[in-house]
Amino acid sequence: MSPAGSALITGLTGQDGSFLAELLLEKGYDVAGLVRGAPEQSLGCSEHLRGRVELVGGDLLEPASLRAAIERVRPGELYHLAAPSFVPASWETPAQTISAIAGSAAVILQAVREIDATIRVFMSASGAIFGDAPESPQREDTPCRPTNPYAIAKIAAHQLVGVVRSHHGLHASSGIAFNHESERRPEQFVTRRITRGAAAIALGLKQELALGTLEAVRDWSFAGDIVRGAWLMLQQERADDYVLASGVPHTVAELARIAFECVDLDAERYVRVDPALVRPAEGTPSVGDPAKARQRLGWEPRVRFRELVERMVQADLRSLGRVAAGS
Repeated sequence: MSPAGSALITGLTGQDGSFLAELLLEKGYDVAGLVRGAPEQSLGCSEHLRGRVELVGGDLLEPASLRAAIERVRPGELYHLAAPSFVPASWETPAQTISAIAGSAAVILQAVREIDATIRVFMSASGAIFGDAPESPQREDTPCRPTNPYAIAKIAAHQLVGVVRSHHGLHASSGIAFNHESERRPEQFVTRRITRGAAAIALGLKQELALGTLEAVRDWSFAGDIVRGAWLMLQQERADDYVLASGVPHTVAELARIAFECVDLDAERYVRVDPALVRPAEGTPSVGDPAKARQRLGWEPRVRFRELVERMVQADLRSLGRVAAGS
């Protein structure tokens, strides 16, 4: 085993899993990642790490496979990142969403307790748990009023971490991560739709960009910063829960404006509001208060909002530029 230790990451193929694997490898960890399906299948965002990460089969909806993965790896640190992450889809499959998120969390915590209670666990929660909260920004002790099945599943997993930590003494922490993005974010998310849309219009591949509510407010951070916060949480002597967020609100309109500025275009000329994409008006602005993480972990975002948007647009310009060149 590496002197730095070993780690098991669920959700290796996703945005967060790939950035976390990179971080841990840089720190000298032995890293294993949970993958669904055959190992030779694409590793998604972590494909460039193939050969550097041990691949372990597992599925969130198959409890025995999760337990077997922990038994096989026996990691010093376990980062449970895997979950259905596209919130609108949770309305179509609420039972599966709750099983995949809350059910898998329960299985992992029980397995750790029974196999090796010294394993340190990070559970990925979400700022969505606060929903229509009575205050903004939201802190760790802000009352939660979830408004969709995804958020309900996430709050169940989050609260389970707290009671298991208290009852069994596990080093288990829940990271309440607000929206975090990168060029590895899937294209169905509004951030990538915007940055990719701006790049496509700049390259002459599209004429306009259709969006929903432009006034929606989010607290966007860089995914790499969020996973660094997750790592810091597991380095603490005592486990605890932390909000991981920038603490700065931004609207969809602001994100679009900056994205188009990156390609020297005026967003107002190209962005069209599509009524079919407009969702019901939101209540409390989704903004996190990272004061506790800043004070106790020494954590704060390193990549600012404009830098994040510029990074995503440049990546989409390169990607779409290759497509245009090959057509």
